Amino acid sequence: MTLRPFRFAVQTGPFQDPIALRTFAQQIEALGYDELYSFDHIGMRGNAAVDPFVPLLIAAEATTTLRVGPLVLNNELHHPALLARTAISVDQMTSGRLVLGLGTGYAQVEHDAIGMRLLPPGQRVSRFAESLQIVRSLCDNGSCSYSGEYHTVAVEEMGIRPTQEHIPFLIGGHGKRVVGLAGRHADIFQFTGLVHAEDGTPTAGGFPFDQIQQRAQWLADAAGDRDADIERSSLAQLTALDADAPDDNTLIERYKMDADEIAKTPFVLVGSTEQVVDKIERLREQLGISHYVVRDPEGFAPIVEALARR
Repeated sequence: MTLRPFRFAVQTGPFQDPIALRTFAQQIEALGYDELYSFDHIGMRGNAAVDPFVPLLIAAEATTTLRVGPLVLNNELHHPALLARTAISVDQMTSGRLVLGLGTGYAQVEHDAIGMRLLPPGQRVSRFAESLQIVRSLCDNGSCSYSGEYHTVAVEEMGIRPTQEHIPFLIGGHGKRVVGLAGRHADIFQFTGLVHAEDGTPTAGGFPFDQIQQRAQWLADAAGDRDADIERSSLAQLTALDADAPDDNTLIERYKMDADEIAKTPFVLVGSTEQVVDKIERLREQLGISHYVVRDPEGFAPIVEALARR
């Protein structure tokens, strides 16, 4: 397993004020963050249905190096050929700074909101596998001839090319089949601790360290010779430093886990700055995780300052 330099990113939104978004993007770039990620939701309570791509164009225009992307797209809501067209266009308009986050989708409420059937989990993964092949072919080659169970595509020439030679795919997931797809297609694999019910309700079901180790092994097995090419990422669910860090009892009550498990999981990064730095360095040694996505960029800034690119 290759140990990569640390990189840090921010996921936030929904973005509805272009002036505030420009300022925010400039601020996180100045703090040392590498990427800004948006959400892809519709019909979920508490989540405004903002397009996942449009705000990214504003953020990229306001900055010079900040990479941008959705984290992650619900594959069920996006036809792969049309998604590839959008991805290539966004990559052009951002001067080659797109990271394309992709996932299977999970929330029944989103599909109910737009009158679309949510496929059973196994079928969603099979459809996702087809989409990955189609999007990659169109982005890399500008053409695709594919006939599968869920998609038939016959695009002889897109007529546009991304600025990047290879748009990176970020794939997140829990199950063995999705992790296996990441091993074959991802440039970044994201460990995600929350497990969502069909109605979108999250639990900390993916937090235990032994489960994360199992996913890491699935990834390595599926990746084979390309294992060193895959960056490992964690979507942090809680970050809090020093006086803002909750005590053990609060964390135990919130996540329904014992203190030892919370101390080991990469999804909860709390404690003194030194403690969190030590934990992140330890997790890189144990799991290869070098990329963290957080939602409190200002509060987490001391960690970025201490570890970025190290």
